[in-house]
Amino acid sequence: MPNLIEITEFSAPELDVYARLSEVQLRSRQDPSQALFIAESPLVIGRALDAGCVPVSALMDGSHVSAAAREILARLGADVPVFTAEDAVLTQLTGFHLTRGMLCAMRRPALPEAAALCRDARRVVVLENVMNPTNLGAIFRSAAALNMDAVLLTEAGSDPLYRRAVRVSMGTVFQIPWTYLPDGWPEPSMGWLRAQGFRTVAMALRDDSVPLNDPRLLAEERLAIVLGTEGDGLAQATIDACDYTVRIPMSHGVDSLNVAAASAVAFYQLGLQ
Repeated sequence: MPNLIEITEFSAPELDVYARLSEVQLRSRQDPSQALFIAESPLVIGRALDAGCVPVSALMDGSHVSAAAREILARLGADVPVFTAEDAVLTQLTGFHLTRGMLCAMRRPALPEAAALCRDARRVVVLENVMNPTNLGAIFRSAAALNMDAVLLTEAGSDPLYRRAVRVSMGTVFQIPWTYLPDGWPEPSMGWLRAQGFRTVAMALRDDSVPLNDPRLLAEERLAIVLGTEGDGLAQATIDACDYTVRIPMSHGVDSLNVAAASAVAFYQLGLQ
C-alpha cells in the first residue's frame, strides 16, 4: 500500500524540495549523494523509475488519481512518503497548477564515463553551452526518437535534470544516455572525440558548409553532431576544429532554425539507418 500523507502544514521541511529549494540547491554540488531532481507526471516518473532512479518522496493531487498515477503509487511502495492535497492547496504550495497531478523527488543518478558511453555509439550529439532548459529537453526528445546513441554536454550548459528540461523531454533524458565531456572544450575534448573514432560535424551558417544530405556524411561510420547555444550558435574555434561544417537549406529568407528545431532535422537526416 502507498504511504499517503495529507498535507496540513506548508512549513513541513519534507516539502522544501517541492516548494522552497531552487534547482541549484536541489543539485547540491557540495554533497552529490544527496542531490535531487524533480520528475513531473506519471509518464516521466515511470521512465525515471525504469532507468533505475531512486524515489525519495512524491507530491500529488489526492482528489484525482488516474490509472497511470495508481501504477506509479504501486511502484513507489510503502517506504516512499506520498504527500497529498487538494489542487488549490498544491497551487499555493508549488506556485503553479499541477496539471499532470504528480511530482516525484528522486536521487540524481551517477553519470557514466564518456568513454564507456561512446564505446559502441555510431551517432552522438555534442551540445556546446545550450542554456535554455526548454530547448535542451526538446533536443533530448529528438535525439532519443531519431537514432542518436548518446548526448555529450559542456559544463557551461543547462542541466538535463532541471524540472523544465525533464518535463519537455517527456522523460527521454532517462532513455538516452548522456554525460559531460571529459575535459575542456573545444580542446582537448575535440581531440578526444577523434581518438574515439568520431568525425565531427558543426551545425553552423557558413558559406563553405556542405548540405545536410551530402553522401559523405551518411558514409561516415561514426559522427559527432555539434550544436551551439541559442542566439550565438557555435564558437568560431569550435567550427574551425570540426571536420565538417553543415548547413540546413533555408527558404523564404529565413537564415536559421531554433537550435531545438535544427537538431530534429539534423538527427533525422544523419541518423538514417
